[in-house]
Amino acid sequence: MFLSDLKWTEVDRLSRDTPVIFPLAALEQHGRHMPVFTDSLLTNELVRRTEAALGERILIAPLMWLGNSHHHLDFPGTLSADPRVYLDLLNGLLENFVDHGFTRLVFLNGHGGNDVPGKQAVFETRQHYRDRSELLLLFATYWHLGAEPWLRHPGIRQRVMGHACEWETSMVMSLRPELVGDPRRTKEVPFGNSFEPASRGWIMSDRSEPGHVGDPREASAEKGEILFDCFTEKIVNLLNRVIAWDGQSWEG
Repeated sequence: MFLSDLKWTEVDRLSRDTPVIFPLAALEQHGRHMPVFTDSLLTNELVRRTEAALGERILIAPLMWLGNSHHHLDFPGTLSADPRVYLDLLNGLLENFVDHGFTRLVFLNGHGGNDVPGKQAVFETRQHYRDRSELLLLFATYWHLGAEPWLRHPGIRQRVMGHACEWETSMVMSLRPELVGDPRRTKEVPFGNSFEPASRGWIMSDRSEPGHVGDPREASAEKGEILFDCFTEKIVNLLNRVIAWDGQSWEG
């Protein structure tokens, strides 16, 4: 179910164990060949496919398109919420639905810059409701859910998510090909290894002059459809675990 399609009385009749999904994405530069709304386009499509699979077993809030994208602000067109403002916004979304009585709340994320504030938000909100052991608060980034798309298409070279890369370019080519510039005119920007396993503070211009990371020249619409299928499958698997949770245990 999509929250935007329901009347408040219909929401009120739902079981409070119905998982509520908050899709998170961004509006930010995606190199010279991809639209600034890439993350939001892809997340919305994954949400659409997930709803088609699970239907009335889940409730999906409208996409939160504004993300934490300060590391892209050197590139015109990027919009970003200040990190603390964004964190407070996420906490507020969770608290709204906790106050409505819902107990299984999931952020489904489609932008890497949301990872740190999203994880912090579920942690902070849980501390705020310390006496509510029935609450399940989750943050999940779709490409971190275990999909291995290269096993379904041997031509997929990439093994992790980049930025305006083989994966993202392929998915937009599958979904909205008219928005994609010719990826053959790009070049590879290697992922590199910057002081790993330490986590480095960075902005995109530290890593990439054109604004992408990876090799968009490897992209195709065929690969994009396989990527959508693989990621949707893992999202549905996670949400089935949320639906099946017994309401108390640590395991899920």
